[in-house]
Amino acid sequence: MNYPPKIHQDNDINHMIEVIKTYPLATLISVKNDEPYITHLPLIYNEAGKLIGHIDKYNPQAELLKGDLPITLIFSGPQCYISPSIYTTTQLPTWNYIKVHLKGTVKAIESKEALKESIIKMTEFLEAPDHKYVLEPDNQRMLGALDYIEMFEITIDSWEGKFKLSQDKKPQDIQNARTELLRANQASVESFLEKVFKP
Repeated sequence: MNYPPKIHQDNDINHMIEVIKTYPLATLISVKNDEPYITHLPLIYNEAGKLIGHIDKYNPQAELLKGDLPITLIFSGPQCYISPSIYTTTQLPTWNYIKVHLKGTVKAIESKEALKESIIKMTEFLEAPDHKYVLEPDNQRMLGALDYIEMFEITIDSWEGKFKLSQDKKPQDIQNARTELLRANQASVESFLEKVFKP
């Protein structure tokens, strides 16, 4: 048996890029002496097909983001529990999710000017579509932080799209699962925030 099932694999790079652009917070995994180093950072996919990111220079993983070293990345889209009650057919409970797994090599970009431009471009991307805030090139707070931020670039060597969305079910059940994914994500975020961010 093939694992994961091919029906839950999405090999369309454009679909995976859409996940990266919509959910840019990545899990970065590096390994040194058999010990994993893990950091969560937003990454921007640029027109050259590379991923660009910034990391605090004091983060222990920063040293592992230099010199064409291997890296593994995970991007996470929406996910939720799927109850058999939403289906028109008899099923078992399951969990639907969208994930993108990437492997590549990462190297440092040493230029302070490139770092500044990258921070401005990332802010512009993340502020879309309303652009309520513009990070100006002469922003003193940003300029003061440049000495404490390191920029890196990731070349992607392999792509894997894991889109488990009840594709093996009847068309009506696939649609029901899609509706539940939308409903559950909105409801769970609201409920979670009420529990952990009380005024």
